[in-house]
Amino acid sequence: MLAATAPTAGLESDACYLAMKAHDARFDGSFFTGVTSTGVYCRPVCRVKLPRRENCRFFRHAAQAEAAGFRPCLRCRPELAPRAASWSTEDASRILALQAARLIDEPDAWDEDGPGAARIAARLGVSDRHLRRIFETQFGVSPLQYLQTRRLLAAKQLIADTRLPMTQVALASGFASVRRFNAAFVTHYGLNPSALRRAGPAGDGREGEAVNVRLGFRPPYDAAAMLGFFARRALGGVESITDTGGVPQLARTLRVVQGEHVHAGWLQLRFDAEREQLLLRVGDSLAAVLPIVISRVRAMLDLDAEPMAINGALHAAFPHGDGLRVPGTVDGFELAVRAVLGQQITVAAARTMGTRLVQAFGAPVATPVAGLDRLFPTPAAIAAASGDALGQLGIVRQRQAALSALAREVQAGRLALHAGADVPATLAALQALPGIGDWTAQYIAMRALRWPDAFPAGDVALQKALRVSSARAATEASQAWRPWRSYAVLRAWHSLPPVSPAVDAAAALSSDPP
Repeated sequence: MLAATAPTAGLESDACYLAMKAHDARFDGSFFTGVTSTGVYCRPVCRVKLPRRENCRFFRHAAQAEAAGFRPCLRCRPELAPRAASWSTEDASRILALQAARLIDEPDAWDEDGPGAARIAARLGVSDRHLRRIFETQFGVSPLQYLQTRRLLAAKQLIADTRLPMTQVALASGFASVRRFNAAFVTHYGLNPSALRRAGPAGDGREGEAVNVRLGFRPPYDAAAMLGFFARRALGGVESITDTGGVPQLARTLRVVQGEHVHAGWLQLRFDAEREQLLLRVGDSLAAVLPIVISRVRAMLDLDAEPMAINGALHAAFPHGDGLRVPGTVDGFELAVRAVLGQQITVAAARTMGTRLVQAFGAPVATPVAGLDRLFPTPAAIAAASGDALGQLGIVRQRQAALSALAREVQAGRLALHAGADVPATLAALQALPGIGDWTAQYIAMRALRWPDAFPAGDVALQKALRVSSARAATEASQAWRPWRSYAVLRAWHSLPPVSPAVDAAAALSSDPP
Protein backbone atom coordinates (compact mmCIF):
# COMPACT_ATOMS: atom_id res chain seq x y z
CA MET A 1 0.00 0.00 0.00
CA LEU A 2 1.23 3.47 -0.85
CA ALA A 3 1.38 5.96 1.95
CA ALA A 4 -1.22 8.73 1.74
CA THR A 5 0.39 10.85 4.39
CA ALA A 6 1.21 14.53 4.18
CA PRO A 7 4.52 15.59 2.59
CA THR A 8 7.69 15.20 4.62
CA ALA A 9 8.05 17.88 7.28
CA GLY A 10 10.10 20.88 6.19
CA LEU A 11 9.47 20.51 2.47
CA GLU A 12 7.50 23.18 0.64
CA SER A 13 5.27 21.02 -1.53
CA ASP A 14 4.28 23.76 -3.97
CA ALA A 15 7.93 24.76 -4.45
CA CYS A 16 8.87 21.13 -5.03
CA TYR A 17 6.16 20.78 -7.65
CA LEU A 18 7.35 23.91 -9.47
CA ALA A 19 10.95 22.63 -9.43
CA MET A 20 9.75 19.31 -10.85
CA LYS A 21 7.68 21.11 -13.48
CA ALA A 22 10.78 23.03 -14.59
CA HIS A 23 13.04 19.93 -14.39
CA ASP A 24 15.37 22.15 -12.33
CA ALA A 25 18.67 20.31 -11.86
CA ARG A 26 19.64 22.58 -8.95
CA PHE A 27 17.24 20.55 -6.81
CA ASP A 28 18.33 17.12 -8.07
CA GLY A 29 18.79 14.83 -5.07
CA SER A 30 17.37 17.43 -2.68
CA PHE A 31 13.96 15.77 -2.79
CA PHE A 32 12.13 12.93 -4.52
CA THR A 33 8.54 12.80 -5.77
CA GLY A 34 6.33 9.78 -5.15
CA VAL A 35 3.47 9.52 -7.66
CA THR A 36 0.47 7.70 -6.21
CA SER A 37 -1.06 6.96 -9.62
CA THR A 38 1.98 4.98 -10.78
CA GLY A 39 3.57 3.83 -7.51
CA VAL A 40 7.03 5.09 -8.49
CA TYR A 41 9.23 7.89 -7.15
CA CYS A 42 11.29 10.22 -9.37
CA ARG A 43 14.01 12.84 -9.33
CA PRO A 44 13.02 16.49 -10.01
CA VAL A 45 14.75 16.22 -13.41
CA CYS A 46 12.65 13.27 -14.62
CA ARG A 47 11.37 13.82 -18.17
CA VAL A 48 8.21 11.75 -17.95
CA LYS A 49 4.84 13.46 -18.30
CA LEU A 50 4.26 15.77 -15.34
CA PRO A 51 1.91 14.05 -12.86
CA ARG A 52 -1.11 15.84 -11.42
CA ARG A 53 -0.35 17.85 -8.30
CA GLU A 54 -2.77 15.88 -6.12
CA ASN A 55 -0.96 12.64 -7.03
CA CYS A 56 2.42 13.84 -5.78
CA ARG A 57 4.06 13.14 -2.40
CA PHE A 58 7.43 14.74 -1.69
CA PHE A 59 10.29 13.19 0.29
CA ARG A 60 13.72 14.43 1.26
CA HIS A 61 15.38 11.04 0.83
CA ALA A 62 14.94 8.01 -1.37
CA ALA A 63 14.70 5.84 1.74
CA GLN A 64 11.59 7.76 2.85
CA ALA A 65 9.93 7.24 -0.54
CA GLU A 66 10.67 3.51 -0.44
CA ALA A 67 9.47 3.21 3.15
CA ALA A 68 6.18 4.75 1.95
CA GLY A 69 5.83 1.99 -0.66
CA PHE A 70 7.11 3.71 -3.82
CA ARG A 71 9.48 2.04 -6.32
CA PRO A 72 12.34 3.87 -8.10
CA CYS A 73 11.62 5.22 -11.57
CA LEU A 74 13.32 3.21 -14.30
CA ARG A 75 13.68 6.28 -16.52
CA CYS A 76 15.25 8.96 -14.30
CA ARG A 77 16.93 6.35 -12.05
CA PRO A 78 17.10 7.85 -8.53
CA GLU A 79 20.41 6.07 -7.89
CA LEU A 80 22.10 8.57 -10.25
CA ALA A 81 21.05 11.66 -8.28
CA PRO A 82 23.57 13.72 -6.29
CA ARG A 83 23.54 12.88 -2.60
CA ALA A 84 22.07 15.21 -0.02
CA ALA A 85 24.34 17.50 1.96
CA SER A 86 26.06 15.92 4.95
CA TRP A 87 27.09 19.09 6.78
CA SER A 88 25.01 21.43 8.86
CA THR A 89 25.31 24.24 11.38
CA GLU A 90 22.01 23.38 13.04
CA ASP A 91 21.27 21.58 16.32
CA ALA A 92 23.46 18.75 17.61
CA SER A 93 20.91 15.99 17.02
CA ARG A 94 20.52 16.94 13.37
CA ILE A 95 24.29 17.09 12.91
CA LEU A 96 24.68 13.66 14.51
CA ALA A 97 22.00 12.16 12.26
CA LEU A 98 23.64 13.67 9.17
CA GLN A 99 27.04 12.33 10.23
CA ALA A 100 25.51 8.87 10.62
CA ALA A 101 24.04 9.10 7.12
CA ARG A 102 27.42 10.25 5.81
CA LEU A 103 29.06 7.15 7.27
CA ILE A 104 26.42 4.91 5.69
CA ASP A 105 27.01 6.64 2.34
CA GLU A 106 30.80 6.15 2.49
CA PRO A 107 31.75 2.60 1.40
CA ASP A 108 35.44 3.16 2.19
CA ALA A 109 34.56 3.64 5.87
CA TRP A 110 33.68 -0.04 6.32
CA ASP A 111 35.06 -3.50 5.72
CA GLU A 112 33.30 -6.13 3.65
CA ASP A 113 30.69 -6.71 6.38
CA GLY A 114 29.40 -3.17 5.89
CA PRO A 115 28.02 -0.77 8.50
CA GLY A 116 25.36 -1.58 11.07
CA ALA A 117 23.48 0.68 13.45
CA ALA A 118 25.50 -0.53 16.44
CA ARG A 119 28.83 0.00 14.68
CA ILE A 120 27.83 3.46 13.46
CA ALA A 121 26.68 4.41 16.97
CA ALA A 122 30.01 3.25 18.38
CA ARG A 123 31.89 5.36 15.82
CA LEU A 124 29.85 8.42 16.81
CA GLY A 125 30.15 7.77 20.54
CA VAL A 126 26.42 7.37 21.27
CA SER A 127 24.16 4.46 22.13
CA ASP A 128 22.44 2.39 19.46
CA ARG A 129 19.04 3.42 20.84
CA HIS A 130 19.87 7.14 20.78
CA LEU A 131 21.16 6.91 17.20
CA ARG A 132 17.98 5.18 16.02
CA ARG A 133 15.81 7.80 17.74
CA ILE A 134 17.51 10.87 16.27
CA PHE A 135 17.93 9.20 12.88
CA GLU A 136 14.22 8.44 12.60
CA THR A 137 13.41 11.98 13.73
CA GLN A 138 15.61 13.45 11.01
CA PHE A 139 14.98 11.05 8.13
CA GLY A 140 11.68 9.39 8.94
CA VAL A 141 13.27 5.94 8.56
CA SER A 142 15.62 3.81 10.65
CA PRO A 143 19.36 3.56 9.89
CA LEU A 144 18.73 0.01 8.65
CA GLN A 145 16.05 1.18 6.22
CA TYR A 146 18.31 3.98 4.98
CA LEU A 147 21.17 1.52 4.48
CA GLN A 148 18.88 -0.95 2.72
CA THR A 149 17.79 1.72 0.24
CA ARG A 150 21.41 2.66 -0.46
CA ARG A 151 22.29 -0.99 -1.11
CA LEU A 152 19.27 -1.58 -3.34
CA LEU A 153 19.95 1.52 -5.43
CA ALA A 154 23.61 0.53 -5.78
CA ALA A 155 22.51 -2.93 -6.90
CA LYS A 156 20.00 -1.41 -9.31
CA GLN A 157 22.76 0.59 -10.97
CA LEU A 158 24.98 -2.50 -11.29
CA ILE A 159 22.11 -4.46 -12.84
CA ALA A 160 21.37 -1.70 -15.34
CA ASP A 161 24.94 -0.72 -16.23
CA THR A 162 26.87 -3.99 -16.08
CA ARG A 163 26.53 -7.65 -16.98
CA LEU A 164 28.01 -8.86 -13.70
CA PRO A 165 26.55 -12.13 -12.43
CA MET A 166 23.86 -11.55 -9.80
CA THR A 167 26.08 -13.09 -7.13
CA GLN A 168 28.70 -10.40 -7.72
CA VAL A 169 26.03 -7.70 -7.87
CA ALA A 170 24.69 -8.81 -4.48
CA LEU A 171 28.12 -8.86 -2.83
CA ALA A 172 29.33 -5.62 -4.44
CA SER A 173 26.24 -3.74 -3.24
CA GLY A 174 26.65 -4.94 0.34
CA PHE A 175 24.32 -7.93 0.69
CA ALA A 176 25.59 -10.92 2.64
CA SER A 177 23.98 -13.45 0.30
CA VAL A 178 22.11 -13.72 -2.98
CA ARG A 179 19.06 -15.02 -1.13
CA ARG A 180 18.83 -11.87 1.00
CA PHE A 181 19.48 -9.72 -2.06
CA ASN A 182 16.68 -11.35 -4.07
CA ALA A 183 14.26 -11.18 -1.13
CA ALA A 184 14.97 -7.47 -0.52
CA PHE A 185 14.59 -6.67 -4.22
CA VAL A 186 11.26 -8.46 -4.54
CA THR A 187 9.94 -6.94 -1.30
CA HIS A 188 10.85 -3.36 -2.22
CA TYR A 189 10.46 -3.29 -5.99
CA GLY A 190 7.98 -6.06 -6.72
CA LEU A 191 10.18 -7.83 -9.28
CA ASN A 192 13.27 -10.01 -9.20
CA PRO A 193 16.66 -8.63 -10.27
CA SER A 194 16.83 -10.73 -13.45
CA ALA A 195 13.52 -9.27 -14.63
CA LEU A 196 14.87 -5.75 -14.13
CA ARG A 197 17.93 -6.55 -16.23
CA ARG A 198 15.77 -8.01 -19.01
CA ALA A 199 13.65 -4.86 -18.95
CA GLY A 200 16.67 -2.65 -19.67
CA PRO A 201 17.82 -1.70 -23.18
CA ALA A 202 19.96 -4.30 -24.91
CA GLY A 203 23.65 -3.66 -24.33
CA ASP A 204 22.89 -0.80 -21.94
CA GLY A 205 26.02 0.61 -20.35
CA ARG A 206 28.48 -1.61 -22.26
CA GLU A 207 31.24 -0.60 -24.62
CA GLY A 208 33.96 -3.16 -25.25
CA GLU A 209 35.76 -4.06 -22.04
CA ALA A 210 34.23 -1.25 -20.01
CA VAL A 211 31.15 -0.16 -18.08
CA ASN A 212 29.52 3.20 -18.83
CA VAL A 213 27.47 5.03 -16.20
CA ARG A 214 26.03 8.51 -15.80
CA LEU A 215 26.29 10.51 -12.57
CA GLY A 216 24.20 13.60 -11.86
CA PHE A 217 25.32 16.89 -10.32
CA ARG A 218 23.64 20.17 -9.41
CA PRO A 219 24.47 23.27 -11.51
CA PRO A 220 26.22 25.61 -11.71
CA TYR A 221 29.41 23.59 -12.16
CA ASP A 222 32.65 25.01 -13.59
CA ALA A 223 33.93 21.84 -15.28
CA ALA A 224 36.76 23.69 -17.04
CA ALA A 225 38.17 24.92 -13.72
CA MET A 226 37.94 21.43 -12.19
CA LEU A 227 39.66 19.69 -15.10
CA GLY A 228 42.25 22.47 -15.27
CA PHE A 229 43.10 21.89 -11.62
CA PHE A 230 43.76 18.20 -12.25
CA ALA A 231 45.59 18.85 -15.54
CA ARG A 232 48.17 21.08 -13.80
CA ARG A 233 48.87 18.31 -11.29
CA ALA A 234 48.58 15.18 -13.48
CA LEU A 235 51.25 12.56 -12.78
CA GLY A 236 52.75 10.75 -15.75
CA GLY A 237 51.58 7.14 -16.01
CA VAL A 238 48.71 7.67 -13.54
CA GLU A 239 46.65 10.53 -14.99
CA SER A 240 46.04 12.26 -18.31
CA ILE A 241 43.83 15.05 -19.62
CA THR A 242 43.09 14.88 -23.33
CA ASP A 243 40.90 16.89 -25.68
CA THR A 244 38.80 14.79 -28.05
CA GLY A 245 36.73 16.79 -30.49
CA GLY A 246 36.86 19.85 -28.27
CA VAL A 247 35.64 17.89 -25.21
CA PRO A 248 38.19 17.55 -22.37
CA GLN A 249 38.43 14.06 -20.90
CA LEU A 250 40.21 12.94 -17.74
CA ALA A 251 41.58 9.41 -17.43
CA ARG A 252 43.49 7.74 -14.62
CA THR A 253 44.42 4.44 -13.04
CA LEU A 254 42.95 3.27 -9.75
CA ARG A 255 43.44 0.57 -7.14
CA VAL A 256 40.61 -0.48 -4.80
CA VAL A 257 41.41 -2.72 -1.85
CA GLN A 258 38.40 -4.54 -0.44
CA GLY A 259 39.32 -6.87 2.39
CA GLU A 260 41.89 -9.29 0.98
CA HIS A 261 40.93 -8.53 -2.62
CA VAL A 262 42.75 -5.96 -4.74
CA HIS A 263 41.06 -4.56 -7.85
CA ALA A 264 43.20 -2.50 -10.24
CA GLY A 265 42.14 -0.80 -13.43
CA TRP A 266 41.32 2.49 -15.10
CA LEU A 267 38.57 5.03 -15.57
CA GLN A 268 37.73 7.85 -17.96
CA LEU A 269 35.31 10.72 -17.46
CA ARG A 270 33.91 13.72 -19.24
CA PHE A 271 31.17 16.23 -18.50
CA ASP A 272 27.83 16.49 -20.28
CA ALA A 273 26.96 20.05 -19.27
CA GLU A 274 23.64 20.12 -21.14
CA ARG A 275 22.26 17.24 -19.08
CA GLU A 276 24.09 18.17 -15.85
CA GLN A 277 25.74 14.76 -15.88
CA LEU A 278 29.15 13.19 -15.74
CA LEU A 279 29.84 10.36 -18.20
CA LEU A 280 32.01 7.77 -16.46
CA ARG A 281 33.67 4.81 -18.19
CA VAL A 282 35.21 2.17 -15.94
CA GLY A 283 37.35 -0.80 -16.97
CA ASP A 284 35.85 -4.25 -16.42
CA SER A 285 38.48 -5.09 -13.81
CA LEU A 286 36.83 -2.51 -11.51
CA ALA A 287 33.22 -3.48 -12.29
CA ALA A 288 32.95 -5.67 -9.18
CA VAL A 289 33.63 -2.61 -6.98
CA LEU A 290 31.67 -0.14 -9.09
CA PRO A 291 29.75 1.35 -6.09
CA ILE A 292 33.08 2.22 -4.45
CA VAL A 293 34.48 3.65 -7.69
CA ILE A 294 31.36 5.77 -8.17
CA SER A 295 31.56 7.05 -4.60
CA ARG A 296 35.22 8.00 -5.04
CA VAL A 297 34.60 9.72 -8.37
CA ARG A 298 31.72 11.67 -6.87
CA ALA A 299 34.09 12.81 -4.09
CA MET A 300 36.94 13.52 -6.49
CA LEU A 301 34.78 15.89 -8.55
CA ASP A 302 32.62 17.13 -5.65
CA LEU A 303 29.44 16.11 -7.47
CA ASP A 304 27.31 16.11 -4.31
CA ALA A 305 27.88 19.75 -3.36
CA GLU A 306 24.76 21.88 -2.88
CA PRO A 307 25.68 25.15 -4.65
CA MET A 308 22.61 27.08 -3.48
CA ALA A 309 23.62 26.71 0.17
CA ILE A 310 27.31 27.37 -0.55
CA ASN A 311 26.68 30.34 -2.83
CA GLY A 312 24.31 31.84 -0.30
CA ALA A 313 27.20 32.04 2.16
CA LEU A 314 30.01 32.98 -0.24
CA HIS A 315 28.58 34.88 -3.21
CA ALA A 316 28.85 38.32 -1.59
CA ALA A 317 32.57 37.86 -0.94
CA PHE A 318 33.35 35.87 -4.12
CA PRO A 319 30.74 36.79 -6.76
CA HIS A 320 32.57 35.09 -9.63
CA GLY A 321 33.06 31.66 -8.10
CA ASP A 322 29.55 30.21 -7.94
CA GLY A 323 30.44 27.23 -10.17
CA LEU A 324 33.66 26.26 -8.42
CA ARG A 325 33.88 22.97 -6.51
CA VAL A 326 36.56 21.59 -4.20
CA PRO A 327 38.70 19.02 -6.05
CA GLY A 328 38.91 15.75 -4.15
CA THR A 329 40.72 12.50 -4.79
CA VAL A 330 40.06 8.84 -5.54
CA ASP A 331 42.78 7.78 -3.08
CA GLY A 332 43.34 9.56 0.21
CA PHE A 333 46.82 8.12 0.73
CA GLU A 334 47.88 9.26 -2.73
CA LEU A 335 46.61 12.76 -2.01
CA ALA A 336 48.48 12.90 1.32
CA VAL A 337 51.74 11.77 -0.31
CA ARG A 338 51.37 14.38 -3.02
CA ALA A 339 50.69 17.07 -0.41
CA VAL A 340 53.91 16.16 1.43
CA LEU A 341 55.90 16.13 -1.81
CA GLY A 342 54.55 19.59 -2.63
CA GLN A 343 55.79 21.25 0.53
CA GLN A 344 57.84 24.38 -0.20
CA ILE A 345 58.16 23.71 -3.94
CA THR A 346 56.09 24.78 -6.92
CA VAL A 347 53.17 22.85 -8.34
CA ALA A 348 55.22 21.96 -11.43
CA ALA A 349 58.13 20.70 -9.31
CA ALA A 350 55.76 18.65 -7.14
CA ARG A 351 54.30 17.10 -10.28
CA THR A 352 57.78 16.11 -11.47
CA MET A 353 58.62 14.63 -8.08
CA GLY A 354 55.36 12.69 -7.96
CA THR A 355 55.93 11.26 -11.44
CA ARG A 356 59.39 10.06 -10.40
CA LEU A 357 57.88 8.37 -7.34
CA VAL A 358 55.28 6.62 -9.49
CA GLN A 359 57.88 5.35 -11.96
CA ALA A 360 60.14 4.09 -9.16
CA PHE A 361 57.60 2.45 -6.86
CA GLY A 362 54.26 2.20 -8.70
CA ALA A 363 53.13 -1.18 -10.05
CA PRO A 364 52.48 -1.58 -13.78
CA VAL A 365 48.90 -1.94 -15.00
CA ALA A 366 47.49 -2.60 -18.46
CA THR A 367 44.97 -0.06 -19.80
CA PRO A 368 43.62 0.84 -23.25
CA VAL A 369 44.43 4.52 -22.62
CA ALA A 370 47.68 5.82 -24.09
CA GLY A 371 50.14 6.89 -21.39
CA LEU A 372 48.32 5.23 -18.50
CA ASP A 373 50.44 2.30 -17.36
CA ARG A 374 51.20 2.73 -13.64
CA LEU A 375 49.35 2.57 -10.35
CA PHE A 376 50.23 5.00 -7.59
CA PRO A 377 52.57 3.36 -5.03
CA THR A 378 50.96 1.53 -2.12
CA PRO A 379 51.62 2.44 1.53
CA ALA A 380 53.63 -0.79 1.83
CA ALA A 381 55.86 0.17 -1.10
CA ILE A 382 56.67 3.61 0.29
CA ALA A 383 57.09 2.34 3.85
CA ALA A 384 59.65 -0.16 2.59
CA ALA A 385 61.54 2.37 0.45
CA SER A 386 64.99 3.22 1.73
CA GLY A 387 66.19 6.75 2.32
CA ASP A 388 68.75 6.37 -0.44
CA ALA A 389 66.08 5.27 -2.95
CA LEU A 390 63.87 8.24 -2.07
CA GLY A 391 66.84 10.59 -2.06
CA GLN A 392 67.75 9.59 -5.61
CA LEU A 393 64.36 10.96 -6.67
CA GLY A 394 65.25 14.37 -5.24
CA ILE A 395 63.20 13.98 -2.05
CA VAL A 396 64.95 15.67 0.88
CA ARG A 397 65.34 13.92 4.25
CA GLN A 398 62.57 15.85 6.00
CA ARG A 399 60.09 14.76 3.32
CA GLN A 400 61.44 11.20 3.43
CA ALA A 401 60.66 10.98 7.15
CA ALA A 402 57.17 12.37 6.61
CA LEU A 403 56.41 9.96 3.76
CA SER A 404 57.69 6.93 5.68
CA ALA A 405 55.72 7.80 8.83
CA LEU A 406 52.56 8.51 6.82
CA ALA A 407 52.87 5.22 4.91
CA ARG A 408 53.41 3.19 8.08
CA GLU A 409 50.36 4.69 9.80
CA VAL A 410 48.09 4.04 6.81
CA GLN A 411 49.50 0.54 6.26
CA ALA A 412 48.86 -0.37 9.90
CA GLY A 413 45.28 0.92 9.71
CA ARG A 414 45.86 3.58 12.36
CA LEU A 415 45.19 6.42 9.92
CA ALA A 416 42.19 6.52 7.57
CA LEU A 417 42.13 9.12 4.81
CA HIS A 418 38.65 9.10 3.32
CA ALA A 419 35.36 10.95 3.69
CA GLY A 420 34.15 8.68 6.50
CA ALA A 421 37.09 9.46 8.77
CA ASP A 422 36.80 11.44 12.01
CA VAL A 423 38.04 14.90 11.00
CA PRO A 424 39.38 16.30 14.34
CA ALA A 425 41.06 13.01 15.25
CA THR A 426 42.61 12.68 11.79
CA LEU A 427 43.90 16.27 11.83
CA ALA A 428 45.55 15.60 15.20
CA ALA A 429 47.05 12.30 13.99
CA LEU A 430 48.45 13.93 10.85
CA GLN A 431 50.09 16.79 12.74
CA ALA A 432 51.66 14.30 15.14
CA LEU A 433 53.69 12.88 12.24
CA PRO A 434 57.13 14.36 11.48
CA GLY A 435 57.15 17.01 8.77
CA ILE A 436 53.38 17.54 8.61
CA GLY A 437 52.07 20.86 9.86
CA ASP A 438 48.74 22.64 9.90
CA TRP A 439 48.81 23.56 6.19
CA THR A 440 49.32 19.99 5.02
CA ALA A 441 46.74 18.61 7.47
CA GLN A 442 44.12 21.16 6.43
CA TYR A 443 44.85 20.55 2.74
CA ILE A 444 44.40 16.79 3.22
CA ALA A 445 41.18 17.39 5.18
CA MET A 446 39.86 19.62 2.41
CA ARG A 447 40.54 17.20 -0.43
CA ALA A 448 40.74 13.67 1.03
CA LEU A 449 38.39 13.88 4.02
CA ARG A 450 35.95 16.10 2.07
CA TRP A 451 35.70 18.51 5.03
CA PRO A 452 33.95 21.64 3.73
CA ASP A 453 35.28 23.81 6.57
CA ALA A 454 39.01 23.18 6.13
CA PHE A 455 41.06 26.37 6.09
CA PRO A 456 44.87 26.45 5.54
CA ALA A 457 45.25 29.89 7.08
CA GLY A 458 49.04 29.96 6.65
CA ASP A 459 48.90 29.73 2.86
CA VAL A 460 50.67 32.70 1.29
CA ALA A 461 48.50 32.75 -1.85
CA LEU A 462 45.33 32.61 0.25
CA GLN A 463 46.47 35.53 2.39
CA LYS A 464 47.32 37.51 -0.73
CA ALA A 465 43.87 36.88 -2.19
CA LEU A 466 42.21 37.92 1.08
CA ARG A 467 44.48 41.01 1.34
CA VAL A 468 45.75 40.08 4.79
CA SER A 469 49.29 39.51 6.03
CA SER A 470 48.97 36.81 8.69
CA ALA A 471 47.31 33.47 9.41
CA ARG A 472 45.40 35.02 12.32
CA ALA A 473 43.96 37.75 10.11
CA ALA A 474 42.97 35.16 7.48
CA THR A 475 41.23 33.04 10.12
CA GLU A 476 39.33 36.05 11.47
CA ALA A 477 38.21 37.01 7.95
CA SER A 478 36.98 33.46 7.30
CA GLN A 479 34.52 33.14 10.19
CA ALA A 480 31.59 34.46 8.16
CA TRP A 481 32.08 31.67 5.58
CA ARG A 482 31.70 28.70 7.94
CA PRO A 483 30.97 25.83 7.36
CA TRP A 484 32.02 26.36 3.71
CA ARG A 485 35.56 27.67 4.14
CA SER A 486 37.07 25.01 1.84
CA TYR A 487 34.99 26.50 -0.97
CA ALA A 488 36.08 29.99 0.06
CA VAL A 489 39.72 28.86 -0.25
CA LEU A 490 39.16 27.63 -3.82
CA ARG A 491 37.38 30.87 -4.74
CA ALA A 492 40.15 32.95 -3.21
CA TRP A 493 42.84 31.05 -5.12
CA HIS A 494 40.80 31.33 -8.31
CA SER A 495 40.49 35.11 -7.89
CA LEU A 496 44.26 35.55 -8.21
CA PRO A 497 45.78 36.37 -11.64
CA PRO A 498 46.98 33.38 -13.72
CA VAL A 499 49.97 31.77 -12.04
CA SER A 500 53.34 32.55 -13.59
CA PRO A 501 56.50 30.65 -12.63
CA ALA A 502 57.57 33.57 -10.44
CA VAL A 503 54.26 33.72 -8.59
CA ASP A 504 54.24 29.93 -8.22
CA ALA A 505 57.72 30.07 -6.71
CA ALA A 506 56.62 32.77 -4.27
CA ALA A 507 53.67 30.65 -3.17
CA ALA A 508 56.08 27.82 -2.43
CA LEU A 509 57.67 29.89 0.34
CA SER A 510 54.81 29.03 2.70
CA SER A 511 55.56 26.47 5.42
CA ASP A 512 53.40 23.87 3.72
CA PRO A 513 52.59 22.90 0.06
CA PRO A 514 51.38 25.54 -2.44
